[in-house]
Amino acid sequence: METLRKIRKIWKSEPTIEGAGVHLKRAFGYHEAPLLDPFLLFDDFHSNHPPHYLKGFPWHPHRGIETITYVLHGKVEHGDSMGNKGVIDSGDLQWMTAGSGIIHQEMPLGDGEGLMWGFQLWANLPASHKMMAPRYRGIVASEIPEVTMNGIKVKVIAGTAGGVQGPVRDVVVDPEYLDVTIPEGSSFTHPIKRGYTALAYIIDGEGYFDHERNAFGHEVVGNKYFDLDRQCECGPENLILFEDGDVVSVTTQGKPVRFLLISGKPIGEPVAWYGPIVMNTQEELEQAFEEYRNGTFVK
Repeated sequence: METLRKIRKIWKSEPTIEGAGVHLKRAFGYHEAPLLDPFLLFDDFHSNHPPHYLKGFPWHPHRGIETITYVLHGKVEHGDSMGNKGVIDSGDLQWMTAGSGIIHQEMPLGDGEGLMWGFQLWANLPASHKMMAPRYRGIVASEIPEVTMNGIKVKVIAGTAGGVQGPVRDVVVDPEYLDVTIPEGSSFTHPIKRGYTALAYIIDGEGYFDHERNAFGHEVVGNKYFDLDRQCECGPENLILFEDGDVVSVTTQGKPVRFLLISGKPIGEPVAWYGPIVMNTQEELEQAFEEYRNGTFVK
């Protein structure tokens, strides 16, 4: 018998500033990461005020991880030490495997009206793949299939939905990355492998992400002391971590909801993390920064 996944924990994304001065909302990062293995960080950069994003993320290194950038509105100009360069446009995706080491830059440009909105997810790599050759995959919107099921729309970036497989494949942690839109008064169920970490980030609207609809059945991080009106429905800029099970079920009533549904196989290894580099030991971390300083970082 299939087990429905309940909500384990909810984080409200918090404002922060990264890069050269980019204002964004962070759903989770360093301190929360152990619970979300193999995922390390999730940022929502959403602004219609260009001074809050135009300084961007100038040249910086990565090692030991994959960075996944998904743009809803606007453009991001990028370049890297492998010679890749171009623009991630609205609806496009960049899946970059840093592996043994890459140096790159990401410079948000916004759209014609100054709106910039996208997401970046970091996924860890196991020790066996930390030093793999770097790999870059740029996927344009037209390459991401959209499946419609009873009015529910699913953009399949990685994994499978409605019998359709997404364009991102052969990734170590076996991820699934779906962009789901559910109309009002509808239900969506989706199987996720037992033992895999599963999370949802709400982009717009609201819905019920736990069939029990118990507002006090899980921890909510980010509430203030006097936030006494606790809701069963989950709205924008909330990150939901599910308990283990076989199926995720989401239901809407008076409003539609759009969210990212992400899952992956936990690695279960020690994490040594500082800034843009994530290794297994402190010695490996120190070696990475020493190589960056002496110019031998990129293999």
